[in-house]
Amino acid sequence: MPRPLAVEDAAPQSDFWRTPNPPAPRPHHAGHRERLRDRAVAGGLSALPDYEVLELLLFRSIPRGDVKPLAKQLLARFGSLGGVLGATAEELRTVVGVGEAAALDLKLLHEAGLRTAREKVVRRPVISSWTALLAYVKTALAHEAREQFRVLFLDKKNQLIADEIMNRGTVDHAPVYPREVVRRALELSASALILVHNHPTH
Repeated sequence: MPRPLAVEDAAPQSDFWRTPNPPAPRPHHAGHRERLRDRAVAGGLSALPDYEVLELLLFRSIPRGDVKPLAKQLLARFGSLGGVLGATAEELRTVVGVGEAAALDLKLLHEAGLRTAREKVVRRPVISSWTALLAYVKTALAHEAREQFRVLFLDKKNQLIADEIMNRGTVDHAPVYPREVVRRALELSASALILVHNHPTH
């Protein structure tokens, strides 16, 4: 006697008749990070344009996603790579996509650059390394958006004791109080001073 037709035998298998879904297209930036890192290793960082250098920095604080648009937006907002690094953490966070981690990483790089420039000055007498001193001052002030008044305190051998910002002002003025400068010079036992004042161009 033939076996009765079971329900599961009669019903078509839904998986058999279903048309398979096409694979999701890869995002346009897939593999971009690896390719950029490979180019940086092969050709050197100096061969990369500013926005790609900025991308490599952002990779570390933004581990996923396409950061090329963010890098270009930062350069457009602050005018240059130096302008991005010289911006305050608060200013950086006004750009959509820049969180606390990214702002901190960018400021860390800026601080490292300032300390490197400062080392070149501290290791040599100021008078005999005037070029190094000017390079340091330009590094410290080149992208400062507000006027500031700095004082370089020197010892009796004209070596740098300290470089301190005595006051920050607005875009067009920075008040200074001579008594505060003198008081600080006495505290540091400074024998000479170099007064530095910038005039922002924007």
